[in-house]
Amino acid sequence: MNIDMIRAAALRIQGHARVTPLLSSPFLDEIAGRRVLIKPECLQVTGSFKYRGGRSALSALHPDERARGVIAFSSGNHAQGVAQAAQDFGVPAVIIMPADAPVLKLENTRAMGAEVVTYDRATEDRDAIGAALADERGLTLIKPFDEPEVIAGQGTLGLELAAQTAALNVTEGEVLVPCGGGGLTSGTALALQAEAPGFRVRPVEPEGFDDVARSLDAGGIQRNDRMTGSICDSIITPAPGELTFPIMHALCGPGLAVPDADALRAMAQAFLRLKLVVEPGGAVALAAALFHAHRLDADTLVVVLSGGNVDPTVFAQALATL
Repeated sequence: MNIDMIRAAALRIQGHARVTPLLSSPFLDEIAGRRVLIKPECLQVTGSFKYRGGRSALSALHPDERARGVIAFSSGNHAQGVAQAAQDFGVPAVIIMPADAPVLKLENTRAMGAEVVTYDRATEDRDAIGAALADERGLTLIKPFDEPEVIAGQGTLGLELAAQTAALNVTEGEVLVPCGGGGLTSGTALALQAEAPGFRVRPVEPEGFDDVARSLDAGGIQRNDRMTGSICDSIITPAPGELTFPIMHALCGPGLAVPDADALRAMAQAFLRLKLVVEPGGAVALAAALFHAHRLDADTLVVVLSGGNVDPTVFAQALATL
C-alpha cells in the first residue's frame, strides 16, 4: 500500500463518489472544549464511506473478471457499497450478511440488485462461506477492509481532508475515525502522512470490541472474544486486518473506546446541531470528541461520521437521549 494507489483510486472514483464537505458547529465546539471539524460520510453514496472502497475495487478489476461478478461479506455498509458499484458496472453481486444486520441494510442491499446470503455471526465463519461461494461460482471476492484497492478507495477520504483542512489553514490536529477492521483508518492515515503530516489519526471503537486499540497497545493483532453485544454493528469485526494493522501501528495514535450510550448521545447531537442522521458505529468518533475530551490532546479535532444507515427505532432511541 502506498499513496500512489490512493491517488489512482481517487481518479477512478472521481465523478462517482461524492466529495463530502467539512462542517462545524459552535455548539459542538463548546461541548468538546476545542475546535471540531466534521467529515460527514453519512452523506456519501449508499450512506457510508464504504462506496469509496467498493467502487475503487471494482474499477480496478480486469473487465473480464468484473463481468463474472463479485462477492462480499459485510454487516451492511460494505454490502451496499459493493452492491451499488456492481450495479453501476452492470455485473452480478452476491453479498453475505449477518442475519441480525439492521433490516434497512438488508433491504437496501437487495434493492441494489444484489443476492443476499445471510449467516449467524456468532456461530458461522463468513470468510469460509465467502470463499466457498466464490470458488463455486467463479466470483471475485471483495474483502471489506483487508484488500489493497479497498484501502486505497477509503484513503481518498484522507486526500479530501488534507485539501479541506488546508483551505481552512488548519495544518495539525487529531483525526478521529470509527474503526472496524481498519480499512478507512489505515487508508486515511496513509493519505494524511503524505499530504498533511501534521495530523494524527486515532481509531475509535465500541467498548468491549476494542481489538484495534488493544492490538496497537500490544504491538500485535488481538481478537475480540465475541461478535455481538453492541449497537455499533457496522464496526464490529473479529480483529484488525493483516494489511491494515501494520499501517495503523506505524502511523496511528492510541485507540479509543466509547460506550454505546455515548454513541447514541453523539447521534442526537449530530442531528440537533448539524441536521445529520448517523448510525451508532458511525458516531463513535464524535462520541469520543464530545464526551471523552480528557483523552485527547489536540486543539483541533477532525471527526469522521462514517455512516448513516440506521433503523428508525434505533434513531428514535438516540433522539430520546436529548
